[in-house]
Amino acid sequence: MAQRRRGDPVRRICLALPTDRACTPMLHELAEEAAYGVSHFDVEIAVLVLDSSSPTDYAEHARVLAALPLQPGIEIVHLDEHAQRVFLQQVIKDAALNEPERILDLMLPGRRSYGACTNRAFVIAAALGCESVHRRDSDCTYQELDGAKIFPIHHELTIGTTAAAARERVSAVDLAPGSDDLPVVMAGASFIGDMSVDIDDIRQRDPEIYYEVVSLWAPGDAPEAEKRALVAESFTGAGTTPFRADESVLTVVDPMRVDMSNIAFHRVQEQVPLPPATDTIGSDYFLMHLVHDAGLPGVQHNRHIVNLHTGERKTDAGFASYQLALTKFFLSMLYLHFVYERMGVAGSALRDAHGDVDAAAVAGIVRQSIQLPVNENVDRLDKLGSAYRRLGGRHADFAETLVVRRSALLDEARQDMDDFAVLIDGWQSLIRASISAGAGLRT
Repeated sequence: MAQRRRGDPVRRICLALPTDRACTPMLHELAEEAAYGVSHFDVEIAVLVLDSSSPTDYAEHARVLAALPLQPGIEIVHLDEHAQRVFLQQVIKDAALNEPERILDLMLPGRRSYGACTNRAFVIAAALGCESVHRRDSDCTYQELDGAKIFPIHHELTIGTTAAAARERVSAVDLAPGSDDLPVVMAGASFIGDMSVDIDDIRQRDPEIYYEVVSLWAPGDAPEAEKRALVAESFTGAGTTPFRADESVLTVVDPMRVDMSNIAFHRVQEQVPLPPATDTIGSDYFLMHLVHDAGLPGVQHNRHIVNLHTGERKTDAGFASYQLALTKFFLSMLYLHFVYERMGVAGSALRDAHGDVDAAAVAGIVRQSIQLPVNENVDRLDKLGSAYRRLGGRHADFAETLVVRRSALLDEARQDMDDFAVLIDGWQSLIRASISAGAGLRT
């Protein structure tokens, strides 16, 4: 990657919050975390709010952000979708990418995309001169201990060093010999509170149907015992035990132990993007698996975020939208399990001696996955429909929509992976162009 020009030696990072809902309490808390960061560490922080909320909510967010008392070293960047689009159009043009309109649509689609909103944070953070991105979610809050909020950034600023340098900043080390010269590229923790996937009502009503549904994200040929173990730990985060004292481990982080509401990336987010799949929960978790499979060091800590379920999900429209995103998550696993398995086999061959990821190799594996037969996904749709019909009510109504949309859903899941490969191809050019165009965000 091209070296970023910095006139100031102070490290600059991005604390990012993508949102499509009213979230003024979290904006205040995000500013508090930024204040904690600049007070305790030698950093500058760009607080980046990528706002896809309604005009009314956007205006309220703008009012709140403008009124914040900011400490030196903190910059607020608040962008609606129009401002994001204008910037992306210029960056894509400067990057001279093939199919520029397709790339723009993958970066800023008309439908909800967890991967795309985080990809925008990655690109804009690069433009802002930030070397790492620290992501939070608008439906979360922070734990407290003795009246003080527990901010994840406390551990996340370990990233950006080598593993050797990070050893003195963690509670424990669990790394293979020969890892000391590798960069620490990720830090994360999980959550307590509500389940990360809003299906606890199924678990309460019928544990066996809950098992049938959740096990759909396991590989199709997984043995029963493996599926049971997966279901037991799925979507529950760090449980309910509140924070009492810091613990941190320098390790190759298990993707099942961290959450995207509580994550930070260094370097790797400029090498490979996230899948831009629309209406698909979990589409933003890919880099956790890439970091793990490539054997790159990270920090796993215990400053867990508190997860909250918003009321919108409980409405009829919110329910249907969420169930669609869950369905597409299950379908995406046909391809992602293949990709994760191949990346795991490749292991350290996915990176060079400096710890940089071979993006072309990742794109090649993604393209191989597209050739998989869809039989396993047909089976997933059948099993999900059957389970939901037995639940009745809104679940049964949603099951009927799967019959009508079957072919389209199968095609979309495959197309999502093709789109991902295309975005990987152009990603580093996009990042370089964004770094060069950064001044445009402040004019």
